[in-house]
Amino acid sequence: MKKILTIIFAIAVLTGCKKNLLDTAPYSQVASETMWTTDNLTDQGITGVYAILRYGWTSGGASGLELYQMDALGMTGQTSGAESLLSGTITPANGYFSSHWQNLYEGIQRANDALKNIPLKSPSSPEKKARYIAECKFLRAYFYLRLNQLYKGVPIYLEPFNAAEATKARSSEAEVWAQVVNDLNAAIAEPNLPDRYTSGNAQYGHITKGAAYALRGKAYLYTQKWDLAAADFSKVKEAGYTLFANYSNLFKTANEQSSEMIFSIQNIGVTGFGSDTQFYCGTRSSFGSCWNTYHVSPNLVDLYENADGSKFDWEVAIPGYSALSVAEREVYFLRNNLTTAEIAAATVRGAKMSLYLPTGNEARLIKAYTNRDPRLAANVITPYSTYVGVFSGANAVVTSRWPYRAEAATNGDLRTDTQSLLYYLYRKYVYEGTAETPARDYGPTDLVLIRYADVLLMWAEALNEQGLISESIAKVNEVRSRAGVALLQNTNGALPTYVTSQADLRERIRNERRVEFPNEGINFFDEMRWKTWKEKVFYAGNGVKQAWGKVVYAYSFKGDYLYNWAIPAVEIERNPNLTQNPGWIN
Repeated sequence: MKKILTIIFAIAVLTGCKKNLLDTAPYSQVASETMWTTDNLTDQGITGVYAILRYGWTSGGASGLELYQMDALGMTGQTSGAESLLSGTITPANGYFSSHWQNLYEGIQRANDALKNIPLKSPSSPEKKARYIAECKFLRAYFYLRLNQLYKGVPIYLEPFNAAEATKARSSEAEVWAQVVNDLNAAIAEPNLPDRYTSGNAQYGHITKGAAYALRGKAYLYTQKWDLAAADFSKVKEAGYTLFANYSNLFKTANEQSSEMIFSIQNIGVTGFGSDTQFYCGTRSSFGSCWNTYHVSPNLVDLYENADGSKFDWEVAIPGYSALSVAEREVYFLRNNLTTAEIAAATVRGAKMSLYLPTGNEARLIKAYTNRDPRLAANVITPYSTYVGVFSGANAVVTSRWPYRAEAATNGDLRTDTQSLLYYLYRKYVYEGTAETPARDYGPTDLVLIRYADVLLMWAEALNEQGLISESIAKVNEVRSRAGVALLQNTNGALPTYVTSQADLRERIRNERRVEFPNEGINFFDEMRWKTWKEKVFYAGNGVKQAWGKVVYAYSFKGDYLYNWAIPAVEIERNPNLTQNPGWIN
């Protein structure tokens, strides 16, 4: 599919204009009456439906719309600025709400157009048309699922529509879930839709039955139909999906078609068609021109267990740490051999400099990140770890140090665009050196939307909620074993991995999801689904934080109404039959 993307996105998708999403304007330069009338145009039209999966992609500034960027709204990630949703200042008129709404409805509009016109106009073979219809049913289900996750009940349109016709009232949240399941039922029932595509298949990147089972299982989780969810996740396994052996290497281009990847956004190494995670989750050392707009919350770093499965504790790692104020703790993060000026500046900031070790400060801190769950090092650039950047067009090994001094061809400091602050930075999906991508905007690695580890942990959740604790533990342990961290068990109460109860396992599964999926756009939706968003994100003293916990921008929870996003004010103006979610004031 990637070779197709290079050509078809260019000629069939990116040439189109973005208009009001509740318009029926053609989504390409091909006239609407002509689209679908040849086999080639049918292929192009289908690619146009898939293209909406990339909504929000831009190299001119972080949109906040891309799925991975939404980790900044959850427990595991953060952003360099003050997000209005988290600071409590957002209103229904905010473009963030309307942009998600409009893009997702554009996907639905394109899927509806395909579902109506492929049977009527396309000369493609019956088998191909049947497969494409199943794919579009899946994609329509995916777009409605995303809408329902956020807005909790939206209008359902199953035919192409224009702005004058877009006057339906909101269906209930339950009715939207039922529609999602109906579309996925149809996709699963289609005999021409394969269970999965293996690496290198010309159709790789297209929807499969395995993806449909995984998405339907997720819909069942939302409706707490635990037995049906578990049954669907078992079907994903039967389709042939498995865990990739090495977690750190999973997110590299060479392994983007491994048997773990179920549903991914297809990227290629061509300007305009690659991933932009490096743009906004990278560093200035990433080709000297990328940004760390999105980065890692200390909440996530502290959640990674020790390798033996015990909880990480700063007080154990650095005795006396917990007795200090947040400002005083900065002393432990300072580099060796500070200058007189640097010592003075740290003192002014409140660091307790009587605890500073001029030649041993770095080593003391490094121990805190040593012998931890290996996924910490795979996902996060921690202080005094190295990163392969690019300096003057050549590879340069740099180190994250605080305070920052200078970058260099060898052994320089890792440079960010927030040099006056020390953040944990993403390593996952951030390219290293010239070998992984030839330029900052060429990111060729696919961005996964559903992978088998996600299925296993959703499966574990569904089993645990049915009281099947041993079976659930086994699913979690498949993920933990691959990661290289101690396995959970319910036989030896003396070990930190002992599961004491269903409630204990529930929290362990949630934590497993938090540490497994950073920078994948999963955590925010998990916290919203579990109704833990308030507890895990808006607790007192949380916000955008530096590595030692100093808050740069504080979060403010204004009420439980935030769990249901505002229906965009502009959409209510266009369609008076739309009602606003409780708590929001237009």
